[in-house]
Amino acid sequence: MIPVELSTGLCKKPQSFSSRIANRPETPYSLRVPFTLQKLKLDSNLFLSPLAGYTNLPFRLMIREIGGVGLCTTDLVNARSLLEKNRKALQLVRSSSQDRPLAVQLYGTVPEEMRDAAALLESLGVNAVDVNMGCPVRKICRSGSGSSMMANHTKAAQIVSSMVSAVQIPVTCKMRLGWDDANLTAPDLARALEDAGAAAIIVHGRTRQQGFAGNVNLGGIRAVVQAVRDVPVVGNGDITTPPAAKTMFEQTGCAAISIGRGAFYNPWIFLHTAHYLTTGELLPEPGFEERIAVMKRHLDLMVKIFGEMQGCRMFRKVALQYSRRFGPTKEFDKRVVRLSNRDEFDEILAVYRIWRAQFLDATGELLPHYQPRPLGLPTDATDVVKVPAGPNELW
Repeated sequence: MIPVELSTGLCKKPQSFSSRIANRPETPYSLRVPFTLQKLKLDSNLFLSPLAGYTNLPFRLMIREIGGVGLCTTDLVNARSLLEKNRKALQLVRSSSQDRPLAVQLYGTVPEEMRDAAALLESLGVNAVDVNMGCPVRKICRSGSGSSMMANHTKAAQIVSSMVSAVQIPVTCKMRLGWDDANLTAPDLARALEDAGAAAIIVHGRTRQQGFAGNVNLGGIRAVVQAVRDVPVVGNGDITTPPAAKTMFEQTGCAAISIGRGAFYNPWIFLHTAHYLTTGELLPEPGFEERIAVMKRHLDLMVKIFGEMQGCRMFRKVALQYSRRFGPTKEFDKRVVRLSNRDEFDEILAVYRIWRAQFLDATGELLPHYQPRPLGLPTDATDVVKVPAGPNELW
């Protein structure tokens, strides 16, 4: 793992939630501080999911600086590529001392390779290893990895058992509900993985056939919760607001939640969800200037970690996620997709501020007609965070 040491960012990291919420009344399914996975102690039971092409080190550091997250997980990494010290695989697991606690998500079909990759990650200081059993990408499924593992419970359990026997850190498993609606195998697979020693079962409430379309099936996640004995089940899917997080807890009985695309719609979602689950109060959305400050911090981290040219190129799609909450963005979007250096971004932002002024009232707020709709579930194709369609090595 390639370490990166970084200076303190613009976002002030809050004190731990354990100390902030010492006298919080217990509820059956809600925020838990601290939360433990076997021997791993976490600040909260709110996790950042892997999101291919997005949840790299800069984004994870941004989420941690804003606060509220208990565990972050990397993009999925091919176990064999990691063992072979493939350059792109090493970049995917790149981390720093500020990027803790950290889980790395592995995929593969050879028990020995998965075992050895888990042991390698433990030796590098990774805090947990997650096994991908839910990726719907065709090439990964054809290899026997990802969602196809849900059709072979014996082999999936064998892989997890070999990893558990080789490491002292938690081994978790992320799955979907099944291959399609006629094959909802998650409850049976979860029981097999619990017997194999999995520390947690993370369930995305869609089938492989659905991909990321349609709505999450909370009843399907609840069936997994009811199927296992003691292993914690983590709910995932369609958590884009704090109330959606509360609904996931209440309707599934899950022990924790994991947020992926919702964290890109709103990087503040962990902090705001922790506050909402504790107090019942919905915090207001961050204003334009706070979003700009966080976006610039994110770019600076991209440049610091990946170099100016690559960092700016990678940031192009990231900037388009931030700009969704800016109101009209035509002038910004058309220029930022060609971003090539850090100074150019400041120029783009300066021009955009001038252009954006026409949509503001006398107080500097967006006129009602131009305000973005409230955060919630995506309702059309333009709201979807697009994930790569190819194999991991090409992301």
